[in-house]
Amino acid sequence: MKTEIVQSLTDNFEAHAQQTENNIEFWLARDLQHLLGYTKWDNFLNVISKAKTACEISNHQIADHFADVGKMVDLGSGSQREVDDIMLTRYACYLIAQNGDSKKQEIAFAQTYFAVQTRRAELIERRMLEAERVSARKKLSVTEKELSEVIYEQTGGNQNFALIRSKGDQALFGKPTQAMKARWKVPDNRPLADFAPTIILKAKDFATEITIFNARQHQMSTEGEISTEHITNNQAVRNTLIERGIRPECLPAAEDVKNMKSMYLHY
Repeated sequence: MKTEIVQSLTDNFEAHAQQTENNIEFWLARDLQHLLGYTKWDNFLNVISKAKTACEISNHQIADHFADVGKMVDLGSGSQREVDDIMLTRYACYLIAQNGDSKKQEIAFAQTYFAVQTRRAELIERRMLEAERVSARKKLSVTEKELSEVIYEQTGGNQNFALIRSKGDQALFGKPTQAMKARWKVPDNRPLADFAPTIILKAKDFATEITIFNARQHQMSTEGEISTEHITNNQAVRNTLIERGIRPECLPAAEDVKNMKSMYLHY
């Protein structure tokens, strides 16, 4: 395909068809129809129908990617009338291109264009999720350091911090820390939290924050009091997760957070 044709198609897809509403990107099917080289709306609807089927088979909600709307068009008399149209997400456009007539030059271009753009969006989303996890790990480190300081201030020593944290893990996972390390294949010299998924990092952080608050509020002065408090809080968080269909001990390990820190945050 000639460079000038590729540039022209790219400009059309990005400048003339792509729109946003409430920061949501979309294309209108009747605009996409012409961009993809279809002169008849009914023929294009057949392609859209195949794309919807592919969307459903892929376990995506059709309504999330194909939204029926009305569109006003100009008539030769100078008046207007409303015609049916469809708002399409980038993923919907990708599926339409994949189910279009590949002999059409526009379809051949669109198949590559939307595949690349969809992959780019997926990578951006993945990077955002990874950054969120690194941030959650950093936050938990800060919170646990604060708990260690509270233990030192109120019991006269923080040698019991590791024991208290371990009891919290037992309450959260229903298993000892070492058992979870074995399950997630965590090296003995590394913290379990470095391999925990984001939801677990935030769960541990929340339980620890409550322990800190109540330990100070009630002036707990022994390891036993703070341990009991921490166990109770982690058990409460565990119960909430289980009620929502999440069993902490059954979640898979996440990538070692230290492998990602250079890309995002240092902790």
